This record gives sequence, C-alpha cells and structure tokens, in this order.
Amino acid sequence: MVVQVVLVHGIRTSATMWRAQVAYLEQRGNPVTAVDLPGHGTRRGEGFALDRAFATIDEAVTDAASRGPVLLVGHSMGGLLCIEYVGAEDPPPVAGLIAASCTSIPRGVGLAAYRMLARGFDSLPDRGMWLTDRMLDRILPPETRHDFGAGGYALDAQDAALRSLSVLDLLAALARIEVPLWFINGQYDQLRVNERLFTSIAPHAELIVVPRTTHHVTVMRPEVFNAMLHLAITTLEQT
Repeated sequence: MVVQVVLVHGIRTSATMWRAQVAYLEQRGNPVTAVDLPGHGTRRGEGFALDRAFATIDEAVTDAASRGPVLLVGHSMGGLLCIEYVGAEDPPPVAGLIAASCTSIPRGVGLAAYRMLARGFDSLPDRGMWLTDRMLDRILPPETRHDFGAGGYALDAQDAALRSLSVLDLLAALARIEVPLWFINGQYDQLRVNERLFTSIAPHAELIVVPRTTHHVTVMRPEVFNAMLHLAITTLEQT
C-alpha cells in the first residue's frame, strides 16, 4: 500500500509552509494532507486549544490510515504535538514519525522567556511583523519565502498555544513510541537544547542535523527536507 503523509505546521504559520513538500510528495505519488491547527491559517478565527489540535491531527491521520500506512510529520510546535499524539498510551494508526525542529521541553524558564520575547514583538509597531519579514527575507530562499506566511500569521493564538504546551508529557510519550522515528534539526536551531535527552529516551530514533540551517529547516532547505521525507517513506515501504 502507498504511504500516506500528514503534515502539521508550527506556531504562527499554517499549512502553506509545506507547499514545497506537498509538491514533492504529489510528484512522488504519495497522497498528502497538510492541516491547519486551531487559530492558524484558514482557522485564524478560532482560539487555540490542545484538545482541538489533537482532534485535528487525529482526524487527518485516521482518514489517511484508511488508505495506507501513515507517515506523520510535524515541525516545531507541530512536532511537539505529534510526539505527544504518537506516544499516547493507546497509540494511533501511525507507521512512522518525523519530528522536526522540536527537541526541546516547552516548560519552565525557557518557555517563559520565549513567551516574554513573543509578547515583546507583539508590542512593537505592526506587532513586529516588519522585523519578522526582514529576517525571513534574509534566510529563506525565494522559492519558499512566500509559502511560509501565505496563510497569514496566527499572532492572536500565539500566547495561548505556547502556554498550553507546558502540560505535554513529552518524555513519557517518547518512551512509548515504537514506530520508526526521525528527529530533524537545523544546525543553528535554538530548540536543539534537549536533543541528547530526546535521543537517549528514544534510542531507536535517527537524528539528522542539517548544516548551516536554522529552526526553519523545512522552508530554508526544502530539497534537503524532501530527501528526508524520501528516506522515511522508503523505510516504511520496506517494513
């Protein structure tokens, strides 16, 4: 059966960030679904809530699993949610997981500092989007620059989403994951802070660090990330 792929975006952005991956997967012949989480993209009118976020992922996975083995792929916040989802005590029908840019435990001082920084940006003129746009213009290639923000930015949902992540029990979830698992990080990703801890708890996981790349690995190095998708799909095809 053909491997089905479900893509879960990170905080503030939306399903449009995956356009390069969607195009690659469609050309490869793998059906793909890129979801919008609550409060993001086409759902920016909603508030963010963990139960609705997990329901969104589960609906896409359950539908895809009716047609074939599912590779679940999450980036940043989406990756954290996917780890918690796949590592549930009653595991969902997921055949493999790629968790990108998310080897960090979102709680304590680190989370508080991130929320404070986000609030600081939000207090700037234009909610700091002029600074965000300038940074993204510098680091993202032209072919994916527009995709990253094409669905709009979920500024209103950001703090609620960050706050909700503190209740995730990622280490317990990781210990329960038995399916093939890949961690993909950019070399300069600030969320690599717990990389060694994550790989020690899930020793069967493969860690792939992309050189000269930041947190935005999917859009900064789309061809490299697509190669990682090929690796994961090929692995699942052979199991």
